[in-house]
Amino acid sequence: MARTQARFFLPDEPAHRSIPELPRGIAIASAIIPYVLVAAYSLAALLTGPGLRWLSMLATAPALAAARYGPYGVVAFGAASFVIAVMLGLRPGSPSMEDQSVGLVALAVVTTASALLSALRQRRERELVAVRSVAEAAQQAILAPVPERVGPLRIAVRYSAAAAEASIGGDLYGVVLTPFGPRAIMADVRGKGLPAVSTAALVLGIFREAAHNEPNLLHVVDRIERSLRRNLAGDDFVTSVIVGFPSPCRLQVANCGHVPPLLVHQGTVTAIDAEPPVPPLGLLELSDAKPCLTTLPFTEGDQLLLYTDGVSEARDHNGAFFPLEERLRQHLSADSTEMLDALLEKLLDHNAGRLDDDAALLLIQLPAR
Repeated sequence: MARTQARFFLPDEPAHRSIPELPRGIAIASAIIPYVLVAAYSLAALLTGPGLRWLSMLATAPALAAARYGPYGVVAFGAASFVIAVMLGLRPGSPSMEDQSVGLVALAVVTTASALLSALRQRRERELVAVRSVAEAAQQAILAPVPERVGPLRIAVRYSAAAAEASIGGDLYGVVLTPFGPRAIMADVRGKGLPAVSTAALVLGIFREAAHNEPNLLHVVDRIERSLRRNLAGDDFVTSVIVGFPSPCRLQVANCGHVPPLLVHQGTVTAIDAEPPVPPLGLLELSDAKPCLTTLPFTEGDQLLLYTDGVSEARDHNGAFFPLEERLRQHLSADSTEMLDALLEKLLDHNAGRLDDDAALLLIQLPAR
């Protein structure tokens, strides 16, 4: 695909995001506009005869160059504009150099200020790259690689970083093999940046510990809720869905404010909605609704898709949401990795080549023997 503003990678692939690149056409235009301006103003000055009317316009070249070039490039444009202004001012019939001095001084001042702004822009860009690199490294350290097989289950994961200018988010997932069967979590922390990553680390740490110690899946949910109550600020929360496979061909789902998982059974896609709806983790004490277990059969060939709202709430240019269930039906496949790759490609197509929020998908399959 030609549009690559959103980056898809496996959980064990390092995610590196530099300063966002401009679209090719805009990048080329911003690079050549200062040259065009210098040439255009010089030609206009030659054609219209002696005078000062075009002198001030030459200052626009170094000013615009500050948005694209470094300080030395800005100074080069300013120097070229200054030399051209002096040469034009030496033509017969031109005002005296004394009359032109104000315009030349203004050109020098604009060039100096633009060079300083260019240096400041480059410094801010380097700082932004450093902060993003640290945050993304922390996020990727939390999202440890998920094995392809966990007990009898086959696992596939895809994580898509949002458009380069967006802040990183708190999407998280994990799969562990416990004495009570395989268990998995998909969650989304409210907020962005390092605080969201820190909360994601907390949730995953508690899940991995509680999943090994608690026979009842609801007790795992309760352990996470109690810890978040102590550690979350104010109105922060975490939407989550936790699933377990306590015995062969049996699935348990506990959903706390998260988008519903999709169960693929004998070619039919069904959303597993929480009944009644339950608030996100961190807010459970504010509601009378309590988490409950939904128990369903999970037979050979069945698949369970967990995902975050970065997938289901992606919008096209008309504001329509991504039709995840419909696309899933169109791309049902025995190969779970091919299915996720197809879904991500359709998601990117739907959202005009870029994503506004991180998107994670976790596909769990019980392969036929």
